[in-house]
Amino acid sequence: MNDLKSSKAPVSTVTINRNEFDAPTNNIYEAISIAAKRAVQINSEIKKELLEKLEEFATYSDSLEEVFENKEQIEVSKFYEKLPKPHALAVEEWLHDKIYHRNTEKDV
Repeated sequence: MNDLKSSKAPVSTVTINRNEFDAPTNNIYEAISIAAKRAVQINSEIKKELLEKLEEFATYSDSLEEVFENKEQIEVSKFYEKLPKPHALAVEEWLHDKIYHRNTEKDV
C-alpha cells in the first residue's frame, strides 16, 4: 500500500459522471458493487498497516491510571487520517481500470 501517498484520489466528495462510472460493465449496480468490494479490501489493508505501525511504538503499563501520549503514534495516526477514504481510492482505481473484475454468470 505504498501507493497511498502518491494516490490522486480526492480527500473530499467529488461528483462523478454516471455514464463514465458504469461504462466497463454497462450496469451501475454491478459497478458500484465492484468498487464497494474493493473499498472493503483497501480498508482492511490500511487498517492492518496502521495497526502494525502503531504496534511498533506501543508502550505497555500495568497501571490503568497512567496514560502515555506517544508522539510517534500521534503522527502516524494523523498521517492516516489525512489519507483519502477507502471508497475514494476504490473509485479512483475503478475509473482508471486498475480493478480486475469478471462476471462469473456470463462466463459459464
